[in-house]
Parts: sequence; structure tokens; C-alpha cells
Amino acid sequence: MNRLIPIFLAGACLAACTTQRQAAVEQPAPVPLPPAPPAGEPADLAGLAPAQLKNAFGEPAFVRKDSGVEMWRYDSPACKAFFFLYPAGTTFSVRHVETLPRGQQMAADAACLEVLRAHARVS
Repeated sequence: MNRLIPIFLAGACLAACTTQRQAAVEQPAPVPLPPAPPAGEPADLAGLAPAQLKNAFGEPAFVRKDSGVEMWRYDSPACKAFFFLYPAGTTFSVRHVETLPRGQQMAADAACLEVLRAHARVS
């Protein structure tokens, strides 16, 4: 029995070394993050309540609720707009807006937002 203990310990050490080498080799290279969007929010959209947002843009194409924050997405054939709503008292309000493609002066492109507003008026 005492002869088996050193053999068992040697096997355990070899297995640990092999596992550490494999883990180091199998890790993928880090992917660089894309550049941050330009700062700033459209003055007429920051602070909108959900009812005001629906009045301006209609029903969102997609809503995601995660950790007390809501993201509303609006789609057009040319672009998409993402509105991030955060708690404000007993309701939510728009705190950030981004579009794809992004705007030049801020993360939200004014032309995209106008297309989405026009689409809401027609619908």
C-alpha cells in the first residue's frame, strides 16, 4: 500500500501539468473592442417617457428587458435605432440612443431617426 502512494502522487502531478499546458494552448486570442460611439444624445429624445417614445416612433420592433433596463429597437430598411430606457422614479426614460449606421457627431444619426419618425406617422 505504501508503495502505491508515491506512484499515485507522481501520476497526479503529471496529470495536473498536462491539464495546465492544454488550458494555456486552447485559449483563443483576445478580440479587440470596436471604437466607442461618439458621445452625446439627441436633445429632443433624451428623457422621453415610454408613452412619448411610442407617440414619436410607434411600437418598437423589439424590446429587451435586462437587469432593470429596457432596450427598444426600431427598424427601417435603411437603419436601426436603439433606445436605452433606465428607471426614472416609477417609470422609465430614454437615457441613450444609438443608430446603425452611426451618426457623425453622436451615436444617433439624425437622418435615420427622421426616417423612423416618418414611418411611424404613415403607419
